[in-house]
Amino acid sequence: MPTLKGSEAEQRRRDQIPDKIKRILRGAARVGATVIANEAKARVASDAVRNGVEIGRSKDQDGTIKVRITVQEGWPRSLGTWLEYGTSAHFISVDPRHSQGRTAARVNTLDTAAAKEGRSGPGATLVIGGKPVGATVWHPGFKPAEPWLRTARDIKRRDAVAAAQDFINTRVRGSALAADGDTE
Repeated sequence: MPTLKGSEAEQRRRDQIPDKIKRILRGAARVGATVIANEAKARVASDAVRNGVEIGRSKDQDGTIKVRITVQEGWPRSLGTWLEYGTSAHFISVDPRHSQGRTAARVNTLDTAAAKEGRSGPGATLVIGGKPVGATVWHPGFKPAEPWLRTARDIKRRDAVAAAQDFINTRVRGSALAADGDTE
C-alpha cells in the first residue's frame, strides 16, 4: 500500500484549524467591541465613566463567542448606570446594618432625644446638606435617561461587524489560515 509523505504533518495541521478559527473569531469579536466602546466613550457625558469603559476578554460559551463592554466597578459604574437609565423618584432610607433592627420611627425618636441632650443618636439619621432629615427621605429623581451605551451599540453595529470582518479577512488567506491567528 502506498504511503504519502508528510500526511501525518498535514493531518496535524488540519486538526489545528478549528482552534485557529476560534482564536480568529474571538479577536474579531474584540475588534467589533472596540468600535462600539469608542463610540460609547465619545457619547457619555462623564469623564469618570469615559475613563472607566472597559472591553472584557472574549469568551466562548456554548459555541457562541461573546465580548462584554463594561464600566469599571465603583463610582464610574454607578454613574454610568444612572446616566444610561436615568434616576426616577424613589425613597432613600437608613441602611439596616446601621439601624440595628430598629424601625425608622424608633431611630428618629432616639436621634431626636439624643439631639435634645446635645449628643448624636445611634447614627442612623440621614444628613443632607448638613441637616438631619430622618431615616427616610423622598428623592424626586434627578435626570431622565441619557442612553450612551445602547445608543453606541445601535449606531455602530454595522461598523463593528465590518471591522470584525476585516479582522477575519486579514487573517484568512484564500482557504489557508494565517499562521499568526492574533487574539488572546
